[in-house]
Amino acid sequence: MKSKAAIMLVTLTFVLAACSADPAQTTSTVPPAPATAAATGTPMSTATPSPTPTATPTPSPSPTPSAAAEVPKTYHMNKNYDIVPNDPAGNKKVILLTFDDGPKELEMNQSLIDILHKHKAKAIFFMNGYRIKQKPELVKLVYDNGNYIGNHAWDHDNLKDMANEKIDKQVDDVQALVKSLIGTAPQFFRPPFGSGNDYLKAKIKSEKMLYMTWSNGSLDWEMTNKNNDPKKVIENVMQQLHGGSNILMHELPWTVSALDELLTKLEEKGFSFIDPGAIELEMR
Repeated sequence: MKSKAAIMLVTLTFVLAACSADPAQTTSTVPPAPATAAATGTPMSTATPSPTPTATPTPSPSPTPSAAAEVPKTYHMNKNYDIVPNDPAGNKKVILLTFDDGPKELEMNQSLIDILHKHKAKAIFFMNGYRIKQKPELVKLVYDNGNYIGNHAWDHDNLKDMANEKIDKQVDDVQALVKSLIGTAPQFFRPPFGSGNDYLKAKIKSEKMLYMTWSNGSLDWEMTNKNNDPKKVIENVMQQLHGGSNILMHELPWTVSALDELLTKLEEKGFSFIDPGAIELEMR
C-alpha cells in the first residue's frame, strides 16, 4: 500500500510541475501571421496598372496684332483746306469727313462709328482736352475702330489772341493726354472756331501736325436741341459739295440722324471717302 501511495504522489507532483511551466518557454511550430497594413501603418503595395500618360495640350499663342500698315501719302491739303491728289490724274472726287467738339456721349460715338463702318469710311474726330479727360474711354473707342483723333485744343477757346505760352499749353496738353491713351499723338490740328494766328500755325508745323479748318460746313452747330433739322444738315453739305470737300460736322444728335443718308447721297454722286492717313502732313 505504501509503495502504491508513493507512486501516486510522485506522479501527481510531475503533473503539477508540467502544468505550472511558463508557456513563453515553449517553442511554437505555427508560422507567424504576415504583417497587415493596420499593424504596420504602412500602405500595402499593390500591383496596380500605371495610368497611361495623357498628353497635355499646348496652348496656342494669342495672335499678335500686326502693326497697321502705313497708308501711302497720295493726297495733300491746299490753302483752301481741300483735299487734292498728288497725281494730277488721281481721283479728285474724294471727301474728308470730320467731327468736332467730342468726345461727348457713348451712344453718339457708337452710332457715328457704326455708320462709318457701314459706308467703309474713316473720319477725323477733333477732340477737346477737357472732354477727353472726362471720358477717355471714348477716345479709345473711336481710335480702336479705325478712326483718327485730332487735336482741337484743350478748351474750346479762341486761340487767335491768346498769349503764346497759353497756346503752347492748349496744344501740348492734348498731345500728351491722347498719346498716353492710345500710344500715339494726334497728327491733325483744328483750332476752335477755325481761328488761329501765325504763332499757332508755326507751332503746329513744328510739331509735325497738319493745321486745318474746313471747306464745307454742315452748319449743324447753328442748330439747337429745340430747333434742328437733320435734312437741313444734308442740304447744307450738298449745296457746298465739290471735289476734295473737307466737311465739318459735330458730335450732335441731329448730325448722327443725318449721317447715313448724307453718306449715301455722296456715294450716289460718285464720291469716295478718303482715309485721313493718306493725307500729307504739310500743306501745299
